[in-house]
Amino acid sequence: MRGAKSAKWVAGAIVVALAATACGGGGSDSKANGAKQVVMELGEPQNGLIPSNTYESEGSEVMNALFTGLVRYDEKNETQLDMAESIETKDSKVWTIKLKDGYTFHNGEAVTAQSFADAWNYGANQDNTQETNPLYNKIEGYADLNPGQGKKPATDTMKGLKVVDEKTLEVTLTAPFSAFKTMLGFNAFYPLPKAFFKDPKSFETAPIGNGMFKMDGKFVRNQQIKTVKYDKHPDAGQVKIPGVTFKIYNNQDTAYRDLLGGRVDIMDTVPLSAMTTAAKDLGERYIQGTDSGVGYIGFPIKYNKVYAKPEIRKAISQAIDRKAITEKIFVNTRTPADDFINPLVPGYRSGACGAPCTFDPAAAKKAFDAAGGLPGNKMELGYNADGGHKDWIEAVAAQLEKNLGVDVTVKPFEQFQTILNDLGDKKYGGAFRLAWSMDYPHPENYLRPIFSEDAIEHGSNYSGYVNPEVEKLLDQGDTATTEDAAIKAYQQADDIILKDMPYIPVYFYKLNAGLSKNIKPGVRIDNMTQIDWTTVNPA
Repeated sequence: MRGAKSAKWVAGAIVVALAATACGGGGSDSKANGAKQVVMELGEPQNGLIPSNTYESEGSEVMNALFTGLVRYDEKNETQLDMAESIETKDSKVWTIKLKDGYTFHNGEAVTAQSFADAWNYGANQDNTQETNPLYNKIEGYADLNPGQGKKPATDTMKGLKVVDEKTLEVTLTAPFSAFKTMLGFNAFYPLPKAFFKDPKSFETAPIGNGMFKMDGKFVRNQQIKTVKYDKHPDAGQVKIPGVTFKIYNNQDTAYRDLLGGRVDIMDTVPLSAMTTAAKDLGERYIQGTDSGVGYIGFPIKYNKVYAKPEIRKAISQAIDRKAITEKIFVNTRTPADDFINPLVPGYRSGACGAPCTFDPAAAKKAFDAAGGLPGNKMELGYNADGGHKDWIEAVAAQLEKNLGVDVTVKPFEQFQTILNDLGDKKYGGAFRLAWSMDYPHPENYLRPIFSEDAIEHGSNYSGYVNPEVEKLLDQGDTATTEDAAIKAYQQADDIILKDMPYIPVYFYKLNAGLSKNIKPGVRIDNMTQIDWTTVNPA
């Protein structure tokens, strides 16, 4: 993905969030009330446009336009009610969600409590192989829908979901989890209309949402996703544009030239090639800030035993000069990473990674050799070429060759979805570049979706990493009765993962976005790197 999105994998080298992730298809010239259709640069989404099957930044950006969730997140990362009228609990285990009136799907169907229950049951069922499946695992009855490989679920509903009436959904968790309300802003928890269940495949290219924008035609792969304003949305009066066309690019430099030429209006991933000139090129239309993303080098430790030793992985980490990469390659639009948890989230600790994240080539070489090095003294490092990663990945390769004496082959994948699919299918055995942006502002979200056992088959654990002690501590954090106790448990899990280092944290993202002359300054991009479309105003 280009930027890190509402939690998910990030495609781009430049991720976008507000302080507190070759040729594209044709744009649109349609107008309404004198305003022109807004065009936003986008990378190719990994999957079809189903909320529960979207776990990367490009697809999530589209979900954010087409759907309205129960909650949203403000500039301070605090959870605010959106479609929910109230979300209440007495024990953090049983939650009562009441919906506001006035919301309909784009086909006119009313959005009800059943719309949410049906969507969550579908996403949680292992037979449907949805990318966000593990995010439902805290709901009672999730295990019944996930009996394991080779077994069929005996039911298609979770007993923890009870539709009390048209506007009320009662959710019972397997154990208390104080952050459940915070989770509900992510697209995995969006509702689905009845039409989806009649033909899920057709829905992938022509989704019917409940958001501020509705589809205008179908999703055309490698070209565009065109939407128009949905006038019946309760907040439609706040939207000042007739619609958004997401124009898909495989090359960020091409997209940036189109931004300067007014053929693209919003780009949340200014390419490295423009980093030194963007402020001058764009003036007040250049947006900078902090971001929730973390950039990694990962290892398929379960599927390629050459990376099985943590000593090898930590030596590779210690041989990377993060300061040089963030200052010289990224021109200070990144900061060196020293934790798996981003500084914007409670639980982050400066220097948590310690020596393995501190550049020391002599110590790295000594440890690398003592651990036996790599077979043939070679390694491969894969990355997605559509995200602006070439320069920094090649810089890392050069550092490893110099500091460890290994021969590093850099392997570009044309699109982000390609490397994600190959990693998910266990087809790629080299080290790989990835980045993560939070789905919701909570330390658990930087750990469980990437490093838990559940996330191997149904989530984003592409390393295949498993540590029983980590599982235990994550559960302790989830069920803790106070925020302090929860954070302590998550930090202890974080410490173990840092020690094992299935991934190497390399840098924290910063916001680097741009607007065309067609858009007024003042566009808000949240910490999930998603556009607040009510702040987009034609110039």
